[in-house]
Amino acid sequence: MEIKEYKAAIEAILFANGEPIGADRLAELLELDEETVHRLAGDLMSEINTRGGGIMMVRLDEQYQLCTRKEYGDLIRRALDIRRNTPLSQAAMEVLAIVAYNQPVTKAFVEQVRGVDCSAVMQGLVQKNLIEECGRLELPGKPLLYGTTPVFLRSFGVSKLDELPPLPQKEEQARMVETTLEEVIDRAEPTENEE
Repeated sequence: MEIKEYKAAIEAILFANGEPIGADRLAELLELDEETVHRLAGDLMSEINTRGGGIMMVRLDEQYQLCTRKEYGDLIRRALDIRRNTPLSQAAMEVLAIVAYNQPVTKAFVEQVRGVDCSAVMQGLVQKNLIEECGRLELPGKPLLYGTTPVFLRSFGVSKLDELPPLPQKEEQARMVETTLEEVIDRAEPTENEE
């Protein structure tokens, strides 16, 4: 096959699949090495994304997918009679952040960080396909491990987890804790009337 045929084959596979497909799987199907697949897919992505049509190609970590452009979302929802997803609650965003920055994690870890039961929130995120089970921890009871999905990457507009904004540095966190402690101490100091 020529380069043009390989790119056409990748486009056809992505279109037919509908879901993200890994470079490893594309390499297997096309009988190429992964580096070549990434190069071909990158060229194809540039071609598709610069031609200005209603379809675009995205890279989600080591996977690729064809999808519609954001600006046509309302039209597509109306055409397919899809109700707009409700926004995530503050609790769901917190759980999602904990999973994204610490994955793979157990439900117990998430609950320890948040200090409350997270079963319902995590189940909701699994149903929205933002997180998924990704194995079991080798401890008694073998608790499930959770990680983010390609849908998470696509929803937040990043192609890999490295593109997530950095967490505050420890010095900043320490300063925030000190400030908070000072405020608590100031409020706790007795006034002249209490002495």
